[in-house]
Amino acid sequence: MTQNQDESLRQHLLYLLSGGGAHAKFDDVVKGLPPKLRGAKPAKFPHTPWMLLEHLRIAQWDILEFSHNAKHVSPQWPSGYWPKTEAPPNAAAWNESIAQFRRDLKAMEKLVAHPKTDLFARIPWGDGQTILREALLVADHNAYHLGQLLDVRRLLGAWEG
Repeated sequence: MTQNQDESLRQHLLYLLSGGGAHAKFDDVVKGLPPKLRGAKPAKFPHTPWMLLEHLRIAQWDILEFSHNAKHVSPQWPSGYWPKTEAPPNAAAWNESIAQFRRDLKAMEKLVAHPKTDLFARIPWGDGQTILREALLVADHNAYHLGQLLDVRRLLGAWEG
């Protein structure tokens, strides 16, 4: 791979991670959701906004930690990837979850952008994963659940897009 191809791949990945293209952007989807709706579950929908936000945060954190920390232990599947409650305990928990999601996304972007990160090398403590695969997994997982969160907002009457 040439240096230009490597830089191009990294830019495409960063664009995808940030919600580029046809994907909803994280900040747009979480912005302005009234506190009273953060724990509301629409009829016939399995999740609340809080449940989806926390799932997004936990899964992204897990993928990031796995990508750069050989000692990381993932949460138990599936219970460890979802919050214990349908509503945040308070506004501070909601805000901290958003802030942590943003920090972890920036860290994944930094890992992808660093020219010394070999996107194709197998992660030594994994079973075939690469940073490229993990970055694509973050982008894919985030896009899927952000779409769900947007749908929850529509069903709750809290989306004007």
